[in-house]
Amino acid sequence: MMTSPPNGPRPGFLRNFAGTLELIKFSHSVFALPFALSAMLVAARGVPSLWTLFWILWCLVSARTAAMAFNRWADWDYDTFNPRTRRRSQLGTRPLTMILCGFSLVAFVIGSAQLNLLCLVLCPVACLIILGYSLTKRFTAYTHAFLGFALAAAPMGAWAATTGELTSPLPWLLAAAVWCWVFGFDLIYATQDVEFDLQAQLHSFPARHGVAAALRLARVLHFFTWLILLGFGCAASLSLPYWIAMILILGALFMEHFLCRTGDLKRINVAFFQMNALVGLFLVIGIGASIYLPNWHLLPGGRL
Repeated sequence: MMTSPPNGPRPGFLRNFAGTLELIKFSHSVFALPFALSAMLVAARGVPSLWTLFWILWCLVSARTAAMAFNRWADWDYDTFNPRTRRRSQLGTRPLTMILCGFSLVAFVIGSAQLNLLCLVLCPVACLIILGYSLTKRFTAYTHAFLGFALAAAPMGAWAATTGELTSPLPWLLAAAVWCWVFGFDLIYATQDVEFDLQAQLHSFPARHGVAAALRLARVLHFFTWLILLGFGCAASLSLPYWIAMILILGALFMEHFLCRTGDLKRINVAFFQMNALVGLFLVIGIGASIYLPNWHLLPGGRL
């Protein structure tokens, strides 16, 4: 049975900018951002115009802020009772969190309109996906897959913003890689809340099938992530730096699963944040270097 949370100071996050960033986990932007930038770089074969770059970044930040603010609003009561997330309720108030979500959604729509017609048309779909994820834990143990869909929208949106179309298979490959990757690492992250999810009657894969099964599925998903990224590199005709990055990404994914194998919460946090941040960093650097060093190949004649 859940007990009442302790009372404490609850400063409005509009008066505490650092608290606001912590409330919405602004630092976790490192997950979607590199994949969106990677899609942009491949689509433009370099950096697009400053106008396009600015509004892509604007849309990424505003969409993610809206999604996280809505997540905090929707999960406020659960976060208040969960020992791991209880401090969040002291960083702001529920009404102000919804206000932040509303302003961010307006900013996202404005940014989409500045890019092109396709981005504006797809804007409502993107909003439905990024906000809808927050409600899935009430009815499905596969909420982690829905989070994967939400983050997979980032490279798709960046490609659409850069080219005005989504007919190429490349953004779909990158989105598939993001889906597998996020699905996998969220399974790992969710192992921290198994007891609370069972107590609060919330759905999650680890709560239904156990931590061991969740970690096994995460390993499979991350293996497919790597395979899809290999296919993406071939389809995009990327050069040697990308393949070096793929070796580093494989190492980061391996280390992530090595760290979380014991179930130690501190190691899980390292595996979740630091290793996955490295995956995105290696990817965008590898793609950027491949774009600007297209003649670096393993074999003569431009073939890998």
